[in-house]
Amino acid sequence: MPSRMVGETERAPDVVPLMDRDFERFRRFIHERAGISLAPHKRQMVSARLQRRLRHLGLRSFDAYLDRIFESDQDQERQHLVDLLTTNETYFYREPAHFEYLRERVLPDYRGRAMRVWSAACSSGEEVYTLAMVLAEGLGQGDWRILGTDISSRVLEQARQALYPLERARHLPRDWLERYCLKGVRAQTGNLLIDPRLKARVRLEPHNLLGPLARGETFDIVFLRNVLIYFDPPTKQRVIEHLARALQPGGLLFISHVESLHGLDSPLELLQPSIFRKPR
Repeated sequence: MPSRMVGETERAPDVVPLMDRDFERFRRFIHERAGISLAPHKRQMVSARLQRRLRHLGLRSFDAYLDRIFESDQDQERQHLVDLLTTNETYFYREPAHFEYLRERVLPDYRGRAMRVWSAACSSGEEVYTLAMVLAEGLGQGDWRILGTDISSRVLEQARQALYPLERARHLPRDWLERYCLKGVRAQTGNLLIDPRLKARVRLEPHNLLGPLARGETFDIVFLRNVLIYFDPPTKQRVIEHLARALQPGGLLFISHVESLHGLDSPLELLQPSIFRKPR
């Protein structure tokens, strides 16, 4: 059924409640597609996020929407569903202890050497550009590059634009704001734009953590924070295996302070809570 705009005198079609069987289909879809385990208490979140989409498409039930996304020619709608179901809340300089560790304990050893960093679930780009600021501070014009990946095409497009509300940068050091960000004027008042020279150091690509990187690249640093909490143990194991292979010997993996690798079979050594090293 083609989508249409609902006029002021028309009423959007009513959407029936999310039934148990439909929620289970959504759970299977996002687990198979992205490895994310939707807990039962996420049912209301799923319903709320998808109601507007169903109305936009003129569909009256979740069952009809599910039937549509599994049609062979609905790749774009399946990606749209992934975008809607993945959580992408983030901001600049989140969990600052990681950036301070990188700046104080790691970067001094890379002066005069190449460094490659991977932000493996970069969302809308705040982590990527915070890392770029840290590396610019510590390595200057040296040979460093950052790869940012995410499964969501929507947030990757936001990251490519590199335009953000100033409020998301409230934790950045003020001198970094002045050095690496352009303040919006007129129509962009209240926003910031990442300096193009910093943006040029970043490459952004879609990637599903359930598989290895297509190019088989390796990195000195990998950030994967606030993501493992959405995976069940077998999926965590699979993701960590891919990340470990993508690390150079001696390379570091940073996860969130609320996450751990407990119970996983991993070659990585614990340096301190949330920071792991691949043996040389």
